[in-house]
Amino acid sequence: MHEPGWVAHAIWWHAYPLGFTGAERHALAPDAPVRHRLPRLVAWLDHLVELGASGLLLGPVFDSESHGYDTVDHLRIDPRLGDTADLDALIAAAHERGVRVMLDGVFNHVGRAHPAFAAVLAQGPSAPTAGWFRLRWPDGPEAWRPGVEPDYDDFEGHRHLVALDHSSPAVVDHVAEVMTHWLDRGIDAWRLDAAYAVPASFWAEVSRRVRATHPDAYLMGEVIHGDYAGSVTDGGLDSVTQYELWKAVWSSLNDRNLHELAHALGRHDAMLATFVPFTFIGNHDVTRIASKLTDARHLAHAVVLLATLPGTPAVYAGDELGLTGVKEDRAGGDDAVRPAFAERPGDVSPEAAAVLALHRELLGLRRRHAWLHAARVEVTHVANESIVYVCTDGDRRLAVALSTSDGESACPLPAGTRELIAGDGALLDNATTVRLPAHGWCVVAA
Repeated sequence: MHEPGWVAHAIWWHAYPLGFTGAERHALAPDAPVRHRLPRLVAWLDHLVELGASGLLLGPVFDSESHGYDTVDHLRIDPRLGDTADLDALIAAAHERGVRVMLDGVFNHVGRAHPAFAAVLAQGPSAPTAGWFRLRWPDGPEAWRPGVEPDYDDFEGHRHLVALDHSSPAVVDHVAEVMTHWLDRGIDAWRLDAAYAVPASFWAEVSRRVRATHPDAYLMGEVIHGDYAGSVTDGGLDSVTQYELWKAVWSSLNDRNLHELAHALGRHDAMLATFVPFTFIGNHDVTRIASKLTDARHLAHAVVLLATLPGTPAVYAGDELGLTGVKEDRAGGDDAVRPAFAERPGDVSPEAAAVLALHRELLGLRRRHAWLHAARVEVTHVANESIVYVCTDGDRRLAVALSTSDGESACPLPAGTRELIAGDGALLDNATTVRLPAHGWCVVAA
């Protein structure tokens, strides 16, 4: 592992700025005034800190055509959000509170209006940026004439997202320069969007260049499926998103099949031999956890898993307030999980306050046991509706027990457990057994 040392204490709060600030759906007219909305996020930084987080992960902030993942200028802040001075102020305000900042880098593809692709449409095969893209001219490049558009590779069938050619030295140069530029301006980390669609050799070269001047930068790739450890080692990254665990959390709780979770924890532990995964139970691309779970009593279980399992955890903004929202496969289908937030935190309902208190309690526990970050995990008991796992770094151990049963459950604990430190279980038989109430959970010092 070569992740920066500060990451061992990182807990991220993930916000999607365009939605969070209520920005327009589409790019402003060229002559429209800049909308200074990024300062609204400054007003939420104290909420982030009080939650127990220590990092701000921002979704796309760069100039784009619509949702932020159709970038047109990686070096300009989207005018719907503000300008460079606004981002500088947000970074400074975060750092004043000891909060790290991560930006979302969309480097697999660009929007059709990106100048590099616009030049191709205007100048044809002779455009200086034609080599940036994987193009196919209808009658061959020599027959091009104005008005003829090439076929091109895109991102997963979305024609407005033009895939870059990552074998192009110019693309390597561009991405390395962009990442270095914003690190120079004070950010601490990058989320690399759709990293799974980009050759690992590309990330390896880009990360090598970036680390030459910013060895303390955290580089985390979005990987949904495949060889997670290989993506990290071959790409020179620090981590990738742990989608396998995300899926197992809500699926096992919904089905009351904790064998599925046990299997996922075995795979999770194997990854920890190579890298520390980026863990989450919600983000801007998926149905909110409060909507994904079919039994509201299990929301606490999901938060317990996020807070106690090894990894670098992230809370998606609003999940700590119990927000609901279902992602749909249609135009605008992300809107429900990317809502606008108030200008600043305010009073919340009793239900939201309870969810917030739970997050604060469990993230506080995580901060007091920061060694959990790179610990190892072992399942010591599993049945359909109950599970016990132990996290250890050799000298320190925590045991966690969960139950999805409608009745009381008795779960065996590993030898050496001492005291209940969170949850609602009762230790029995010299702390060799824990009795959980219906749908209960607990954390035990061992």
